[in-house]
Amino acid sequence: MSQQELKRDLANRHVQLIAIGGTIGTGLFLGSGKAIQLAGPSVIFAYLIVGIALFFMMRALGELLLSNAGYESFTDIAEDYLGPRAAFITGWTYWFCWIMTAMADVIAVGVYVQYWFDIPQWVPAIVCLLLLLGLNLLTVKLFGELEFWFALIKVITILALIVIGVVLLVVGYQTDAGTVSINNLWDHGGLFPNGMTGFLLSFQMVVFAFVGVELVGVAAAETSNPRKNIPSAINKIPLRILFFYVGALIVLLCINPWTELNASDSPFVKTFSLIGIPLAAGIINFVVLTSAASACNSGLFSTSRILFTLSKSEQAPRSFKKLTKNAVPGNALWVSTIVVSVGALLSKLLPEQAFGIVTTISAICFIWVWSVILISHIKYRKTRSDLHKKSTFKAPFAPFVNYAVLALFGLILIVLLVADATRSALLLTPIWFILLFFLYAFKKPMLK
Repeated sequence: MSQQELKRDLANRHVQLIAIGGTIGTGLFLGSGKAIQLAGPSVIFAYLIVGIALFFMMRALGELLLSNAGYESFTDIAEDYLGPRAAFITGWTYWFCWIMTAMADVIAVGVYVQYWFDIPQWVPAIVCLLLLLGLNLLTVKLFGELEFWFALIKVITILALIVIGVVLLVVGYQTDAGTVSINNLWDHGGLFPNGMTGFLLSFQMVVFAFVGVELVGVAAAETSNPRKNIPSAINKIPLRILFFYVGALIVLLCINPWTELNASDSPFVKTFSLIGIPLAAGIINFVVLTSAASACNSGLFSTSRILFTLSKSEQAPRSFKKLTKNAVPGNALWVSTIVVSVGALLSKLLPEQAFGIVTTISAICFIWVWSVILISHIKYRKTRSDLHKKSTFKAPFAPFVNYAVLALFGLILIVLLVADATRSALLLTPIWFILLFFLYAFKKPMLK
């Protein structure tokens, strides 16, 4: 097919919900339990700090995307400002990030389905993957519709928790764990019960909770009106962080003292059960199931678009830029799905700590991608001051805030190196980058 351009079939509501879907996932529904156990109530500040940092990163990305109508993702940006090697490494690293995240989430689908049905976990995992593949092969609009409804389920759940929690707080409701009260935030060891050590250790899972926030950038090539929709989606990120993360966690910790929550369980399941909502575990299990399916859906979408972009810039095999009659990068979508399915089938052979290793490596690789965006923005301001002066969507407080966020990322990597649970994953990650440096030197044969 001669056509090699993606369709701009995502409407504003799709982009808005993709942005919400990218900032609400298993990192909040499941991972927040581990983060709370490490940091106690101070986890609220960890989510707030990372959320604010990523808002500034997204503002930098938004200004860059709107500075050139030809940009289809941040790999194009990296190539312009940091060179083809940086674009190659960043593009493939982003693909790698989402492949691993999708692997984890599609396996989670199998585990969640076992709550109702006694079947091998790989069966629903593969069924879910094939279903998402089929829907993604049809049109990009279907991807938008799927994310719209997936995200809506998450939003309704968190909204219900916050509304119910506020009511219980006002009336001083009594649960088995005690009185629902704002005092629960500091009456069990204070806001920092495990000190600065526990607070800093929580950042790994907090960072993982936000992976995907940049997906609105990957979708930029397929929005019907990027100059309106991209700024709108990015500017609403702070409100979403305050409401869906900070708000939800404050309510959770007012209902449940942090000492009552288990790191291996969803604090949402625990809270709905505690306040006496019938069938709470089943309801939240369904929400977490759709959340995992949503993350996997986002993974297939983003990995296929990254391979398409890499192929167009001769950073990946030419076959990946071939589009179907529905203007979907079919070959790229198939390859990503096959890789994810292999991970789904083999992951049951890995020990239980494999999920923690995968999420840590994923978080580290996302930090690389976010850092490339910030560094590209610094370079853009220095070398393209003409474009910056004409920008209608300037990133605030740049370049100072760029350096501040990069310093935060550096601190998080140091914490991952010091912590026993994440050190091995951090030390394994450079192997991926070494492999990419090697492949870049010999990439010409790969492109045939």
